[in-house]
Amino acid sequence: MTRPLDGLSHVRGSTARALIEATIPGFMSEVRRRHGNRPAVVFCQTGERWSYTDLLRRVDRLAAGLLSVGVYKGDRVGIWSPNRPEWVLAQFATARIGAILVNINPAYQTGELEYALRKSGVNTLITARQFRGSDYIAKLRDLAPELDNTRPGRLRAARLPDLRRIVQLGPDATQGAYSFDDLMARGGAGPKARLDAIGASLKPDDPINIQFTSGTTGHPKGATLSHRSIINNAISSARAMRLTARDALCIPVPLYHCFGMVLGNLAAASCGVKMVFPGEGFDALATLRAVADEGCTALHGVPTMFAAMLDHPEFAQFDLRSLRTGIMAGAPCPAPLMRRVMEDMHCDGITIAYGMTETSPISFQSDPDDPPQRRITTVGRVQPHVECRIVDDKGRTLPVGQQGQLLTRGYLVMKGYWNDPEHTATAIRDGWMHTGDLAVIDDEGYCRITGRAGDMLIRGGENIYPAEVEELLSGHPDIAQAQVFGLPDPRLGEEVAAWIVLRPGAKMTSDALRDWCADRIARYKIPRHIRFDPDMPLTATGKPQKFKMRDTMCADLGVAPPP
Repeated sequence: MTRPLDGLSHVRGSTARALIEATIPGFMSEVRRRHGNRPAVVFCQTGERWSYTDLLRRVDRLAAGLLSVGVYKGDRVGIWSPNRPEWVLAQFATARIGAILVNINPAYQTGELEYALRKSGVNTLITARQFRGSDYIAKLRDLAPELDNTRPGRLRAARLPDLRRIVQLGPDATQGAYSFDDLMARGGAGPKARLDAIGASLKPDDPINIQFTSGTTGHPKGATLSHRSIINNAISSARAMRLTARDALCIPVPLYHCFGMVLGNLAAASCGVKMVFPGEGFDALATLRAVADEGCTALHGVPTMFAAMLDHPEFAQFDLRSLRTGIMAGAPCPAPLMRRVMEDMHCDGITIAYGMTETSPISFQSDPDDPPQRRITTVGRVQPHVECRIVDDKGRTLPVGQQGQLLTRGYLVMKGYWNDPEHTATAIRDGWMHTGDLAVIDDEGYCRITGRAGDMLIRGGENIYPAEVEELLSGHPDIAQAQVFGLPDPRLGEEVAAWIVLRPGAKMTSDALRDWCADRIARYKIPRHIRFDPDMPLTATGKPQKFKMRDTMCADLGVAPPP
């Protein structure tokens, strides 16, 4: 049932089809049986093309290689890389042996990397050499100078006490690291013989993935997902798009997000769909070319990606008539953009989806047959086997049409934040995930996201928690106080803004502050709009009034403040 219950903002998804009780290795074994000879992946940048049989043969080699260097069930294996073939292999190979994949944002700087590795207890890190000017190996050497005097697999680093192994993508690794090619070569017959026995020992509810997210409060936390949760979410999403083995899905979204690895890779695999990766990171021209050259019928992206493609000067040169569906998610979709995607990109079956990392990720998704106005103004209806309700500040379910906080319950809710029982208990109460998002459910069960109960902002699909940025800014010797919040932005949805009070006698420019941030925090978190002010609006009890700061800066920029 997707309509509200008894006139209340409480909906339950269909249970007509049973959930799949499987592990990823078991799931992929069935994929190989049904779709082995079909095209599985195309990497446009490298020219590699694999069938599902090719893909899973490589997965087994990597899984066996990981076993050979001492990676076992339950170990945390981090991957710090843009979209590359090795990322896809690592996703399925770690699951093959029951190791827990830890997704590391490619934009992370040294401090953020250290936090993620220590928090999750990563003992093996698979890393690229660099990406978009960021030297990953140099950052690792800053954290673990012991690399220069160690053999592969025997790292003992004071700042990273759990880390034992670094695997560098490519054939030639830095001192102290394995090369990815060597690891693949180690996957011989001996270790491979153990894979099926290990797979038989795994359970659907075992943790299999840790994704760092700003969540609903505080610093990044490791949302821990199971085989069962991400497999079933991927299947539900694929069914909503009506994917079949005849489809080809273009995946320009990053794999370190659930959007890429669950709604992209796993959803595609569930139907034997061809996965097309335009490049290591999003590029509008490369994505347009990939869709046209590979005859893609589905395309994923956040609104800013679709806007960049539509506005590209060479857009008209590409034949996109093969497009039919896909997902637009990660940020509110402006109505004019949705219309252009449906008309100019010929993607009339595009769906809108809503979710969060902590819910594996999707809880609501529109249907290709929903009227365009529904897909423009709502995030669709609740997914199968998912229960959602809207509550007031006392936890009471509200009548249909009233705004409150959205709660989600079901198979999709994370197991918890890794090694963080306090924040887990705050986020999940009586099985309900408290999303922190404000929403309205109408009398037909369609959900509209109206805001956020907390301060978290979303810039181009990236979750940013102001407290993390405020802590960094407050560490600057010339800054007395700093408050961070989001301002409306027509392209990114929201941009990061900072209200700064300098110490007496200090002088600073916006450019100088951004330069200072550049080596300390991911680029997307750096404030674009900065106001230096001797005073900060405060309540009578001394609490900062962010809404006043936001209104003032909106007035300075000549934009309307958020509702």
